[in-house]
Amino acid sequence: MNANILIVEDEKDISDILSLQLKNKGHNVTVIADGAEALEQIQNNDHQTDLYILDRMLPGTSGLEICKFLRMFKKTKAMPILMITAMTRPEDIIEGLDAGADDYITKPFDTTILMARVRALLRRAEVLQSNAEGIENSLLTVNKLKVDTNQCKAWIEERELDLTLSEYKLLVSFLKQPGKVLTRNQLVEYIQDGPVHVTDRTIDTHIFGLRKKLKDYAKLIETIRGIGYRVAAES
Repeated sequence: MNANILIVEDEKDISDILSLQLKNKGHNVTVIADGAEALEQIQNNDHQTDLYILDRMLPGTSGLEICKFLRMFKKTKAMPILMITAMTRPEDIIEGLDAGADDYITKPFDTTILMARVRALLRRAEVLQSNAEGIENSLLTVNKLKVDTNQCKAWIEERELDLTLSEYKLLVSFLKQPGKVLTRNQLVEYIQDGPVHVTDRTIDTHIFGLRKKLKDYAKLIETIRGIGYRVAAES
């Protein structure tokens, strides 16, 4: 997939390396060094951008604020976002993911790992597009997992899963965003229902129950230590 990629990074050495690596893979790359300028470009951009790579700390407007805007702006709310940050504490990474980033990489980084993250996010975008095109039959399929949101039923291969409502909601949230790391805070929001109080600890309990019912396929739900969970997009 030859993608249109916007890099927002104020350190020229880093943006040059990223741009060169991505162009060598056939991608079209635009680089902006100022956060405020990037916001203006995003709002006035008529062509499709397939992936946003954002530094967290930028002049003008922070990468965190750009990320939040991308998730609110109709044209970009479903587009993949990779955040680059020198802030390595779990709470900083969680803040970026809660703001809407799909993945993160910390500085200094290995370019081969970064390119792997880029490929994963572009694959995820293709899966989401496929799911969107198939929304009429309401089937979500990733790896060996399948959910029919009309019937509220789920399967692993051909075996139907006997899920609680919370387990079902968690599985749907994963399959709607395959490959995306979902923080515990985000998962709490997905399964919160009226007066029912859901905590981080409750999420871990539901994940344990869901994995138990997946049996041999429990590893499809990956733990991102200190942050949350995800179902990996198909390779």
